[in-house]
Amino acid sequence: MDAVVYQGPQDVAIEEVDEPEIEHENDVIVDITTTCICGSDLHMYEGRTSADPGIVFGHENMGNVIETGDAVTSLEEGDRVVMPFNVACGFCRNCENGYTGFCTNVNPGFAGGAYGYVAMGPYKGGQAEKLRVPYADFNALKLPEGDEHEDAFALLADIFPTGWHGTRLANLQPGESIAIFGAGPVGLMAAYSAKIQGASEIYVVDRVESRLDLAEDHCDARPINFEESDPVEQIKDLHGGGVDTGVDAVGYQAIDPETDPTDDAYDPARENPAVVLNQLIQTVRPTGELGIPGLYVPSDPGAPDEMAAQGRLGIDFGKLFEKGLKVGTGQCNVKEYNRQLRDMIIEGRADPSWVVSHRVDLDRAPEMYEKFDKREEGVIKVLLEP
Repeated sequence: MDAVVYQGPQDVAIEEVDEPEIEHENDVIVDITTTCICGSDLHMYEGRTSADPGIVFGHENMGNVIETGDAVTSLEEGDRVVMPFNVACGFCRNCENGYTGFCTNVNPGFAGGAYGYVAMGPYKGGQAEKLRVPYADFNALKLPEGDEHEDAFALLADIFPTGWHGTRLANLQPGESIAIFGAGPVGLMAAYSAKIQGASEIYVVDRVESRLDLAEDHCDARPINFEESDPVEQIKDLHGGGVDTGVDAVGYQAIDPETDPTDDAYDPARENPAVVLNQLIQTVRPTGELGIPGLYVPSDPGAPDEMAAQGRLGIDFGKLFEKGLKVGTGQCNVKEYNRQLRDMIIEGRADPSWVVSHRVDLDRAPEMYEKFDKREEGVIKVLLEP
């Protein structure tokens, strides 16, 4: 079967790989109908992780069950399903407590597993024609038959729950204000989630105008372009003494607005991995709360300095302490949210599909990776169709 295979920095290719097989009686095989390119994939694509060539990418996957293991009881051939990017067992201590992003059984020596991602276990990705799903009764979420809401349901694998997770890490309450740094897919979904949850004011910070336009049009957010002036001052000028909550939807490849802009859509030389965290510390009011779903890693081969290469950041902890801020971090436990978000989509109370900018054939993946990596205007969320 065809799959998207990592070759090295800035290089993926469509290759013929072995089809997945049932390896355990609780597995199913899914014929992939939609898989997505994620901003997290770019970290591997850019050579900013320890990923070796040969990885099949793809942790945002949905499709139809075509084969089931003998122990699978809740799924049958023909079922339409979407999988959380988390691979989880369902019965370890963390899974039992709802922390499926930190399963201790699926990836020995590490808390958490995922499809097609470095250090997240032996699970091949779904940017391919077919995918093996382990612990399938637990990991596959059933969807209505047919192809209705295909784009929206595909986003249940990661970005819609992860955006929601960012607001929950920040403990956003109805009527509160929120500042979201990053208007990529997760940041836009965080803003959309904040709107659904009744936030009074939503500020979204980015530098790509097409993304800021989406935040304004679909989330009723106030766009803040950090290339124009200090985003902290922009928000405080509009809001006053600081917003109630904040979300970091950027992560460790954040751009420092104090560096000089270049003609490149994205320039790694402008990176400062602590800048968004420190801006949030300044932006959120005393005793407010921060949610950090943006990705941070314990080692970064392409970091701008030696300390950052070891996953150590220059955070203004004194100011964080002085203001009494609370911080929530960690990848999303998708199963905590995906069933409810699915039902909201079915009932017409949510439709995140507006964030999808492209749906293309799988063989165009190398082209779309390049465009997404360059942060080209209008390239927001790319869905691949094997």
